[in-house]
Amino acid sequence: MTQITTDRPSTAYDRIPYLIAFDEVSAFKDTYGGALGKVVVEAHHLKPHTPSDSVVIFSHPIGGGAYLPLVGMLARMGVHTIYCNTRYRGNDTALIMERAVMDFAACIRDAKERLGYQKVYLGGWSGGGAQSLFYQAEAQDPRVTHTPAGDPYDLTAANFIPADGVLLLAAHLSRNLTLTEWLDASIEDESRPFDRNPAWNIFAPDGPKPPFSADFVAEYRARQIARNRRITAWVKEQLADLKARGLEHHERCFTVQGTMGDPRWVDPLVDPNEREPNHCMLGDPFVVNDGPVGLARFTTLRSWLSQWSYDDSQADGLKCAARIHCPMLVIENGADDACTPSHAARLMAAAKRCEIDHYVINGANHYYFGQPALAQQAAGLVRDWIAARD
Repeated sequence: MTQITTDRPSTAYDRIPYLIAFDEVSAFKDTYGGALGKVVVEAHHLKPHTPSDSVVIFSHPIGGGAYLPLVGMLARMGVHTIYCNTRYRGNDTALIMERAVMDFAACIRDAKERLGYQKVYLGGWSGGGAQSLFYQAEAQDPRVTHTPAGDPYDLTAANFIPADGVLLLAAHLSRNLTLTEWLDASIEDESRPFDRNPAWNIFAPDGPKPPFSADFVAEYRARQIARNRRITAWVKEQLADLKARGLEHHERCFTVQGTMGDPRWVDPLVDPNEREPNHCMLGDPFVVNDGPVGLARFTTLRSWLSQWSYDDSQADGLKCAARIHCPMLVIENGADDACTPSHAARLMAAAKRCEIDHYVINGANHYYFGQPALAQQAAGLVRDWIAARD
């Protein structure tokens, strides 16, 4: 246990790392090490010295956010906070969203039953937004009994505990929809990903130049969806072939090039906000487009269907938002270089049965890096919103 103190306006808190372990039936492993059928989830409990019956629980499909500026700022403001890493901490190569949300559920149940919190709010930061929506949808309207690949995985039998509210904090639509909007539409043959159609190559010296027309963007978006669907069709063919040969639990790994080709990053007039041109959350989009940290760069058949498939992912943020009914806080970052304004707008429009409070932090980048005052502003909104409901 580490005690944290600060001279920022707030209280001291303890950071308590802990583990949550549970059993599950699994025919194969999709994470490295450990016993088959045993899941161990890492979490950080940021516990202010002032008691509270409420807690904000953050999670993200690949985790790693326990030390993000907003998480620590909330604790310094007296908000009890937990960051829960899924089993896929730092590696989404074989990530299955249905399993990631089960890990989230285990942390939420532990917070209620062992730690004694009466109210739980889901801290849906960035990619954790759609995961929070997926969780709440399955808690209030359980439907999922299999993964998109057809593997049995029954979330309806898990009896998820509905949260008392969902926070969408600099949140994007979901992994499948965001990847599709970031796909490079100039790739028309996945077997030759570096042979690119110059008419759609927004990074080519002789390619299309901003400002892009509305017709160009609309056609580009259609080509992105078509590319996602071509990959999905190939994935389903590969899975069907394996099963036809009696290789029910076998996998195939593959790479996807060109996954930061969103016109937004080249033309700031596409879904405009205060972000810098020719920049995205991971740096220069031209470099990131084929770099090692791009979305879906390394993946598997099952993971593609669960995480990245435009049509098949059950963690689709818009579809999940339409299934929930609870208070919702939406905070946009005005200079967000990952989640642009249309994402928050579309999520709010989909969440028709939710009471929504919406704020914009002007000038804030995606992570609040180098912006402690803006992180404090966002944390203050979260603190006050929760206090009003408690």
